[in-house]
Amino acid sequence: MSKRLGTLEKHAPATDALRPMTELQIRQTREYVEGLNSVSQTYWDMVSVGDELSRDLHITPELVILYADGVEDFNPWYEGWLMNEWHIDGSSPFGGAIVPPLFVSHFVLSVQFDHTKPFAIGSIHTYHDSEILAPIPMGATVRIHTKAIDKFLRRERRYVRHEVTVTDVATGKPYFREVRDILSL
Repeated sequence: MSKRLGTLEKHAPATDALRPMTELQIRQTREYVEGLNSVSQTYWDMVSVGDELSRDLHITPELVILYADGVEDFNPWYEGWLMNEWHIDGSSPFGGAIVPPLFVSHFVLSVQFDHTKPFAIGSIHTYHDSEILAPIPMGATVRIHTKAIDKFLRRERRYVRHEVTVTDVATGKPYFREVRDILSL
């Protein structure tokens, strides 16, 4: 067995487990990374304190199903649908069907990253402090608004802090607030 293992080691590609195995893959990966470096910036470089972005989100039963299945949060309060019948009122202690409490937090990143710019490289969501102000009814259209409120260094790492608000588009009713940090390379 050791003789066979020695033979395999002699013929193994000169690469480690994290690098691509063929010359073509190595070349393509290097070209991809060089392209990112030439057109993309870090999140720290792309965002200035005071930058604000917002988007409206219509919350459909389909979105809630995808979210609830993904986080395995199965609760009859979120069921604004039946098999072969979409958009029923549903039932919860708040009246009709409601949206899972942290559902809108999931969509904040789609607002924070400005889709009109190249995607920021090397960013990690590291912290959030969420405050649920009211249940969001199924079928609501909400506005997710983010504002960059601080940039700071901690342990020689760069962070951007955002303040997030989620309100009803039709009434202005506040549903959700959050403060979140993004670590940037």
